[in-house]
Amino acid sequence: MSPVSRTAPGPARRLLPRAARFLRSRRRVLVRLGGWSLLESAQTFLVGYGVAQALDRGFLAGSTGTGLAWLAVAAAATVVGGLAVRGVFRGLADLVEPLRDGLLRRVVTRALHGAVAEPARADNSSVSRLTHQTELARDSFAGLVLVLRSFVFTAAGALAGLASLHPLLLLVVLPPLVLGLLLFTATLVPMAARQRDFLDADEALSTGYGAVAAGLRDVVACGAERRTAGEADALVATEVEAARSLARWAAARTVALGVAGHLPIVLLLFATPWLLERGLTAGALLGALTYLTQSLLPALRTLMSALGAAGTRLLVILDRLVGEDPPHGAPAAAKSAAAPSAALPAARSGTVESAATPAETPAPAPARPAAGSRVELRSVTFAYGPGAQPVLREVDLTVEPGEHLVVVGPSGIGKSTLAALVAGLLTPGRGEVLVDGAPPRAAGRSAGELARQRVLIPQQAYVFTGTLRENLLYLCPDDLSAGAPDGTPGGAPEAGPEEERLAASVAAVGLGPLADGLGGLDAVVDPAALSQGERQLIALGRAHLSPAPLVLLDEATCHLDPEAEARAERAFADRPGTLVVIAHRISSAHRADRVLVMDGARATAGSHRELLDRSRLYRDLVGRWHTGREGRCAVRPGRSRAPA
Repeated sequence: MSPVSRTAPGPARRLLPRAARFLRSRRRVLVRLGGWSLLESAQTFLVGYGVAQALDRGFLAGSTGTGLAWLAVAAAATVVGGLAVRGVFRGLADLVEPLRDGLLRRVVTRALHGAVAEPARADNSSVSRLTHQTELARDSFAGLVLVLRSFVFTAAGALAGLASLHPLLLLVVLPPLVLGLLLFTATLVPMAARQRDFLDADEALSTGYGAVAAGLRDVVACGAERRTAGEADALVATEVEAARSLARWAAARTVALGVAGHLPIVLLLFATPWLLERGLTAGALLGALTYLTQSLLPALRTLMSALGAAGTRLLVILDRLVGEDPPHGAPAAAKSAAAPSAALPAARSGTVESAATPAETPAPAPARPAAGSRVELRSVTFAYGPGAQPVLREVDLTVEPGEHLVVVGPSGIGKSTLAALVAGLLTPGRGEVLVDGAPPRAAGRSAGELARQRVLIPQQAYVFTGTLRENLLYLCPDDLSAGAPDGTPGGAPEAGPEEERLAASVAAVGLGPLADGLGGLDAVVDPAALSQGERQLIALGRAHLSPAPLVLLDEATCHLDPEAEARAERAFADRPGTLVVIAHRISSAHRADRVLVMDGARATAGSHRELLDRSRLYRDLVGRWHTGREGRCAVRPGRSRAPA
């Protein structure tokens, strides 16, 4: 079946009953619009008829007064027509706004029901439908009502006027008019198909950009900017091509307009001698030209423009908003939208922890990190932009190998910026950041080497579609991640030291109950069905199992309850290596070797007891946290869906 046959007739058949019910429920509004529109028909009739009579009975008959009187009648009719348009606009709101409200309710209801019944299908296209497409439907419907109403009543008045001047005028005008309208109607079906392709591309672009934005930190960490940009460019190119195809069909309206609107004028002029021989007066000829040039031609031009663009667009949008649910097999453009997410596990996990590309599994490394990395910040200053105020100013800090440092401070003070600088995601404006004596992103280091050096888990932990085992082993060397009998990654390895390490990390971070609830380590994980706390537990298990000697937790436990958070932090404290925690609760500071308090331009480090004496800000933070505010974002990492 061709795209055309799939696009227009089907939606039209589905939408016509709904449209009929919608209009029947608003008969009073339609009657009021029709009453005002009759005045437009009278205006059209009197303008052409008045011009004809002014010439025949007035100026050509030698009666200037009579001619001026008929012109005054035509002018008065124009004023009356203006009042009619004013009344039409008043009634239009009663027809258009209920449509918009109904569409918004339906889109929200379907999006919520779809997210509950099938979370994996929830995507950013709902945003496009809720904002862009509903407004397009509202505006297109309003324009279509105005244009169709105006054309019908204008054409009725013009044709009635032509018949009153001389019936032979209809013989000249009607054939090209009907032919042009038929040609135009033939373009509506392919126009609707192209309009649907454009909307598919628009939704695909929205979905694809949303997937990339969700994992932007990983895209940068993996060095996948060029590949991701290429996939985004492909989505843009698809939408551009769809827009060009739509424009080509829109150009076909010009031919139909020429036949329906301009050809009658040419034929009238060509047939003038023949019409004069059969009794047509000069005034009737001028009146006919007035009808054609001042009424029918503008109405036709507006009708074709509106139906060719707004009409087909309205048909497609209404079908998408109120018609049947789209099939699971998305069109080509929509499938390509998933490319960034499908091609980049890093973008799915969304964290710096996923610092290896799919084709770049880290090379074998020690099963556990060494004593840990040494982290140094030397007079580091950083600002987000040349003219912005520095977030960090002349910060000096040394974290010794194996040390457990907790960073605290008010929201927005620069704690996450500090973590990003140590991870190598950001480069300081002045000063230097060193990890084991070298910049975090030193030249020549591959993504795999960076993954083996440090792991950063941000507040929003991301999990990619795959088994739980694959999620946990993603940052591990080959000796642990390749255990299938055929050598393919992701298989369940036989019991041995590697499997014991995996089980130990699962137990250490408290991931065991979640793993059992999912169906074991080889159960497929659906990220959309997981709570934020569950995602954080999986990311913590992944980081705990990795060989990286430096772990950065940027409020990575904020969606866990205090008990689960304490267990996870103790697991990382017992794990060999250096640990830097951006604190979510003051209890994290009690478990640390040292605490760094960030206070604007100053940063003070010391033990919990020392800082209570030395830092007024730290005392304030401790007091506020102890009032109970620490638990406002904590939730238990329970199942986010009802058990089957």
